[in-house]
Amino acid sequence: MISAPNRRETVELIEQAMAAGATQAKACQALGISPRTYQRWTEQGGVETDRRPEAERKAPVNRLSEAERARILEICNRAPYASLPPSQIVPALADKGEYIGSESSFYRVLRAANQLHHRGKAQAPQQVAKPNAHRAHGPNQVWSWDITYLASTVLGLFFHLYLVMDIYSRKIVGWEVHETESGAHAATLIEKACWAEHIRHDTLVLHSDNGSPMKGATMLAKLQKLGIMPSFSRPSVSNDNPYSESLFGTLKYTPAYPAKSFENLEQARQWVHEFVRWYNGEHRHSSLKFVTPNQRHQGQDATILIRRKAVYQEAKRQHPERWSGQIRNWNPVGSVSLNPADSQINEDVADSRAAA
Repeated sequence: MISAPNRRETVELIEQAMAAGATQAKACQALGISPRTYQRWTEQGGVETDRRPEAERKAPVNRLSEAERARILEICNRAPYASLPPSQIVPALADKGEYIGSESSFYRVLRAANQLHHRGKAQAPQQVAKPNAHRAHGPNQVWSWDITYLASTVLGLFFHLYLVMDIYSRKIVGWEVHETESGAHAATLIEKACWAEHIRHDTLVLHSDNGSPMKGATMLAKLQKLGIMPSFSRPSVSNDNPYSESLFGTLKYTPAYPAKSFENLEQARQWVHEFVRWYNGEHRHSSLKFVTPNQRHQGQDATILIRRKAVYQEAKRQHPERWSGQIRNWNPVGSVSLNPADSQINEDVADSRAAA
């Protein structure tokens, strides 16, 4: 709602602009009003005052009376209905030939009376906060791990593959296959991985989902002893652990994955051993500018990409007619974020565009 003084000032500015040669439409557009609004304001020979504040407004005819609102509260607090939501109460009343208001009216009345609470003994839905964001600027700063199933030839029997990866380099830093799922197996695996990677105290974040092996007392005690900070996904939110989920997809959809189920534990372990050797040492990872996880983990990716960039530059120099723009972006990938906040996502996008 624009006050009368502001209307007069706006009209004066438009008239000055029109006197200087501007069209009415352009002048109105510059001040954020439509030509029809300007015409309505000035059609009586002066600036029309806003009559909306003095307009008569009829009370809504569909509003519940105070007696009806009190009736709704009285019914909702009766013994048969005290544990039921309005979606249950309103149909129950209709079955008895009684209608006071809609479900939304019941909700509004209960909300106004501060009685719109979860009913019954079940816990009310809770908003679970997004896990803390973590950023890895180098290897062995943030690890992610999870457990997946490997089918056996016995129906309903699975082997359990434990995989630990470094999110910065995507290197698999630890793995084991067991017949059971337990926190003791997980704790042993993490300890072995820390020895192999020479992890120092209080330098590593380990992210996982909310499974019992991940949050069990044995596992948490081991993490505390090793000086590792645990990080957990939200319940039933697989997107909070994207690196492990992506790795499992690569594992199970690689052409080398067996068409038939594993016959025994030793066969499963042998296949995973070969997969890890190929994945870490031969697989050129698309998220790492197609260097291998081992090359990234060992800090060789920058040198490799510089040489690769030089090859492309020389190819363009020899045949410039084959290139319509810049050569492919072979700049090394920077830091990596786990569950980043929106500000970090925007920062990562800006860094990527700057690198390109």
